[in-house]
Amino acid sequence: MFVEQRTYTFRPGTMARWLKKYEADGLDLQKKHLGRPLGFFTTEFGNLHQVILMWGFDSLDDRDRRRAAMNADPAWQKYMSEIWEMGAIETQENRILKPTAFSPPLP
Repeated sequence: MFVEQRTYTFRPGTMARWLKKYEADGLDLQKKHLGRPLGFFTTEFGNLHQVILMWGFDSLDDRDRRRAAMNADPAWQKYMSEIWEMGAIETQENRILKPTAFSPPLP
């Protein structure tokens, strides 16, 4: 399994509004297409104003296929246009994490 970690950094004062919109409109769309959420986090120390989303995939091909289907979904496209209009996200960083041989199994 691979884990995709997406870290979004927000302009101060905009993260709570984004989280509310994501929970109401984006999360179910992502679950429908991406399938395996591993966690949703906000930062308390270090770099502030960040949200970290983690998703599990069977392979990189699985990830590519699922993300392509999500990006083709008109409901996701509408959601994303609304998100970008908010102007809340300053930066985005994506990582693919591969477990070590001794890592505990992921759900």
